[in-house]
Amino acid sequence: MTDDDGTWRFWIDRGGTFTDIVARDPSGALHALKLLSENPDQYDDAAIAGIRRFLGLSGDAPLPRGVIAEVKMGPTVATNALLERTGEPVALLITGGFADLPAIGTQARPDLFALDIRKPELLFDRVVEIDERVTADGRVLRAPDMEAVEGQLRALRADGIEALAIVFAHGYRHPAHERQVAALARAMGFAQVSVSHEVSPLMRLVPRADTTVVDAYLTPTLRRYVNRVADALGETRLLFMMSSGGLTAADRFAGKDAILSGPAGGVVGMVETAKLAGFDKVIGFDMGGTSTDVAHYDGQFEREFETEVAGVRMRAPMLAIHTVAAGGGSILKHEGGRFQVGPQSAGADPGPVCYRRGGPLALTDANVLLGRINPRWFPAVFGPDGDQPLDVAAVRAAFERIAADIGDGRTPEQVAEGFLRIATQNMAGAIKKISIEKGRDVTEYVLNCFGGAGAQFACRIADVLGIAKVLIHPLAGVLSAYGMGLADLRAVRTQALERALDAEGMKAARALADELAAQAVEELAAQGVRRDALRMRRRALVRYAGTDTALEVALAEDAAALRAAFEAAHHRRFGFIQPEKGLVIEALVAEAEGGGRQAAEPEQERATEPPQAIDHAPVYVEGGWRSVAVFDRQTLRHGQRVAGLALIVDPNATIVVEPGWAAEVNAFGHLLLHRVAARERRE
Repeated sequence: MTDDDGTWRFWIDRGGTFTDIVARDPSGALHALKLLSENPDQYDDAAIAGIRRFLGLSGDAPLPRGVIAEVKMGPTVATNALLERTGEPVALLITGGFADLPAIGTQARPDLFALDIRKPELLFDRVVEIDERVTADGRVLRAPDMEAVEGQLRALRADGIEALAIVFAHGYRHPAHERQVAALARAMGFAQVSVSHEVSPLMRLVPRADTTVVDAYLTPTLRRYVNRVADALGETRLLFMMSSGGLTAADRFAGKDAILSGPAGGVVGMVETAKLAGFDKVIGFDMGGTSTDVAHYDGQFEREFETEVAGVRMRAPMLAIHTVAAGGGSILKHEGGRFQVGPQSAGADPGPVCYRRGGPLALTDANVLLGRINPRWFPAVFGPDGDQPLDVAAVRAAFERIAADIGDGRTPEQVAEGFLRIATQNMAGAIKKISIEKGRDVTEYVLNCFGGAGAQFACRIADVLGIAKVLIHPLAGVLSAYGMGLADLRAVRTQALERALDAEGMKAARALADELAAQAVEELAAQGVRRDALRMRRRALVRYAGTDTALEVALAEDAAALRAAFEAAHHRRFGFIQPEKGLVIEALVAEAEGGGRQAAEPEQERATEPPQAIDHAPVYVEGGWRSVAVFDRQTLRHGQRVAGLALIVDPNATIVVEPGWAAEVNAFGHLLLHRVAARERRE
């Protein structure tokens, strides 16, 4: 994996707590760095600050031109804006008579038995009804009065609204009215105009409206961050990771595509590194500072087209990633006689108690108290000058206060261990949702563990699930950033069709798929990807007539083959099929991808000597303190084996090899952890 142009390349995951940076220097060597995402005393932006550090520049020095070939990023800016509801004020322009539709929604109740019904918070500030109407077959019942529309838009601008979401009934199929109003709004100078037939050209007005509003709400915030980074980089090529698992140019990066930007990089990284290690069935376990993301892979990336994130419905292609609020920053509480882990997070600022910023007690603190994280091998980036280690004394004092409040004789260590057990069950439960609850035998999979905190819990979670093998890449602590370096550029086009699955329907489907594929190819070609390097996928969203649950299957050559593919997918998902029912091709999806990098890592020679511990450290395990061997990950070589209990440390993560487990180094320097047989343990 080399480029001989003598330039640097940076791949960056800007997470909620830490910003991870993988840098490829002009010689082809890879380097990694972690910085707090928010550290206003030290820098304005963690990504640019990290680049400066690699280049040996002072804190505010401009970046030199011609030294950096590319920067690939996955920011949490849009995600945080959605979670914190800090996006742009938005006005929704909708067909007359439908103003209440987004509030009514689908009438789905998230908690069926809740007595206190709380409606989802709407993202838009205003809703404006436009007096227009088109039927499903394209007949114009009322054309918009553009003079009246101009007056409505002027009133919005006078009130400070600069972002619009335009959503008209049947606009996905007959977009002329949406185009007219959008053209007027843009001519009047509205900063953001999101139009449903461009954002989500699929049937069903409610999800189309939700997605368009999300795009209008998030894109301005995202655009400000993108422009700031682009200004600092100058002419350097800047690409951003989309929720679909592909990269796109900075000027094409939109709010609806940015929700799972960072986690998507982790999914790409987990798949590519597992393939290199010889595994084709993978469960990804990405535990960061704020949350834990889990994903499934069995030969192809799983995507969802309709999701709910932070209480907001949207329909856009996203990798299927399940998230739970359990990260290193998850706040620990003892209330009402029970232990609680999260969902609130201490974040990067103030962070956990050990970060020296006066933060609350968090999951990282429990690992610090128990010796599973040792300040001697953790980056000293804390304190006023950013050069102090973790504060163990403050952590112990905080757990002593909880133990005293409980008052049943438990030690601070036992309290911390209790919190770890709860967090382990929460994260194992997330993996069950994407595996066991979908009929998959999780014992057939390798657990690819990454994220800054994941390796501290990997063995425990594998024990709960019955998984026998855990893979930890040398860059596991920054694997989401590494995955962005490996990802392809990707363009996805979707379009509603609504045709019966028969010979004529298949003909229309294939024609539309070809049209969408051509559009996707042109988008990537315009971004510099060679046409002969592109890979194409054409898929169909198919459902039973009279239902609204469409499944995504590869577009087949004929109707019989497409029905067979749909029935196989339906049986796998729901356990039954209905051969007597007709099928409908709801929509087509065309995807072009290319321009990525292979995870071609050099193989090592097999070591002949056993590994040497660099130190011993106290770790609390199984009810008592033990002196445990500590190994330097960077000195371990192919074939060497470390038996648990042990700590393996590197600059970006701490790996806890639990009792009953052993870690071996494969030919690529990956750690493969596996359970040790009872007999082997006794020996």
